[in-house]
Amino acid sequence: QVQLVESGGGLVQAGGSLRLSCAASGRIYGINEMGWYRQVPGKQRELVASITSGGTTNYADSVKGRFTISRDGAKNTVDLQMNSLKSEDTAVYYCKAYVWTAGWTDYWGQGTQVTVSS
Repeated sequence: QVQLVESGGGLVQAGGSLRLSCAASGRIYGINEMGWYRQVPGKQRELVASITSGGTTNYADSVKGRFTISRDGAKNTVDLQMNSLKSEDTAVYYCKAYVWTAGWTDYWGQGTQVTVSS
């Protein structure tokens, strides 16, 4: 079994910053891509940012220049530094990891709420 645990969500004023962290644990033989997604009620879950094991990053256009994703391969963690937050960033943020256990499988965290007040 693989578990992803997120932390760092909360309430922040517009223009402020938050840092989300996600730690993967369990029977992990390798992790390829890790990423952060977000979802608001009534909408599909969307990619915010992702990072491969080689360090290649990908960002949603709406967060480019404001958010930075990073990972520690030795610790199986991925962070999302969010700056210049806007009210439209309000969502539940989910961590995802593409993990090799008995095969390659996507695992998701439980989600953490980020609320940006205007």
